[in-house]
Amino acid sequence: MSDTKKLPKTLGELQKQKYSHRSIKLEMRENLLEIIREGKKPFSGIVGFDQTVLPQIYNAILSQHNFILLGLRGQAKSRILRQLPQLLDEYVPAIPGSPLNESPLEPVTSKSKALIAEHGADLELRWIHRSERYQEKLATPDVSIADLIGDIDPIKAAREKRDISDVEVINWGIIPRTNRGIFAINEAPDLQPRIQVGLLNILEENDIQVRGFPFRAQLDIQLVFTANPEDYTNRGNLITPLKDRIDSQIITHYPKSVSESAKITQQEAWTDRPTKITIPGFVKDLVEEVTVLARESEYVDQTSGVSARVSIAAYENLLSMIERRAALNNENDLYPRMSDLYAMLPSLTGKIELVYEGELEGPTLVATSMIGQAIKGSFKRYFPAPKQSRRRNNSPIDQLEQDSPANNPYEAVTDFFGSGMRLELSDAATLKEYHATLDSIAGLKEIVSRYFQPADEGEMYLRMEFVLEGLHQCNTLAKEIQDANFQYSDMLANMLRDVEVDTD
Repeated sequence: MSDTKKLPKTLGELQKQKYSHRSIKLEMRENLLEIIREGKKPFSGIVGFDQTVLPQIYNAILSQHNFILLGLRGQAKSRILRQLPQLLDEYVPAIPGSPLNESPLEPVTSKSKALIAEHGADLELRWIHRSERYQEKLATPDVSIADLIGDIDPIKAAREKRDISDVEVINWGIIPRTNRGIFAINEAPDLQPRIQVGLLNILEENDIQVRGFPFRAQLDIQLVFTANPEDYTNRGNLITPLKDRIDSQIITHYPKSVSESAKITQQEAWTDRPTKITIPGFVKDLVEEVTVLARESEYVDQTSGVSARVSIAAYENLLSMIERRAALNNENDLYPRMSDLYAMLPSLTGKIELVYEGELEGPTLVATSMIGQAIKGSFKRYFPAPKQSRRRNNSPIDQLEQDSPANNPYEAVTDFFGSGMRLELSDAATLKEYHATLDSIAGLKEIVSRYFQPADEGEMYLRMEFVLEGLHQCNTLAKEIQDANFQYSDMLANMLRDVEVDTD
């Protein structure tokens, strides 16, 4: 039922429909089973968890468990929790005016019981939508028991001339106000231990106590938590009694493949730009491979994690670089270049935590190196690895074999730079300048045509630049970066020049 006008308006009408009250955990359990039977997916936009995390969550819900999602940042923990209301009934009836969302069939407070006794079947109902039955709280060290559970309000007692022992003087916290709903605590270890103690009764006996007040409110609530393993050592810990009362602990993880990671990025990144930007698949994979390398790097603090938001922000910067160049040159060319990958640097340096060795290297150098490693790995998948430089002791026959096009497909390119030529590319160059610069390198287009069949002209030139960048990452060509300019040259000549400068 989606129209509240068709729902029973009074308690009598509700009873005539033989409506039965269900606890929140039973409601979620039965609705989940129905969704599974219908072959539907309870959660949307969750990638890579189908065989790992999600089945464990289903089992926890079917077991009527309170549970915790434990994982590093950027592993969709909050996204999962915020979709839990989809397992609730669309509307449930409640007693009007009750801050605890009490069921008219299962009242908790004496006031609500008196209200039902007074009005009986004529009691008007309030219907609560499932979206109102989910609340969450980010745990911080300053969160108090009053915030979560409630406290006595002496000002209210004085204003309304009530005795301090009257339940009406209690100012309820966010947890009891979420009664008959789902309450999530994000980053639970950040709660002070004495505050965590206040949750023990809720988890075990499903009731709360406010200070020394004799009233015990029986709650109907699903409690869920998130935590980052890093917090267990850096900022706080879950006290043992609380961990014991959380029925299921579910470990989340990062995507296990580049394709899963790319799917998440395409799903989450802001790609709906005013003009369509076409990004080839291998460039999308390069963005993800940088993040994967960061998760394996010895310079990156792996206990902190490398969030999926790194790839998302990096991809958005890549798109923006393409947009900016088109606007700068007043062109309609919205196709990526290899140099555009370095526009991702601000996203990488701002989101990756480095260990001491990484700090010594510098965040920009570490991030630039990871982009280079990703390009090198991708280059070797599409093109043959460059041969090593000529050895002095090679025989004439060995030298001829090494220099043959079959063994050295990059000979024309390396000879171009070996003759003393230098080539400069700018990420702000016009399309005409970009094409002319790459066309000036003998044999470059032939290499791409030999090993790859580009779909169009844009991809042809992108692959040509890809070959240059790949040769640099394989230590065949030298490259210098000055601001937004990338200058390629012969590796040996560049090394000799550096030696001359040092000698001087």
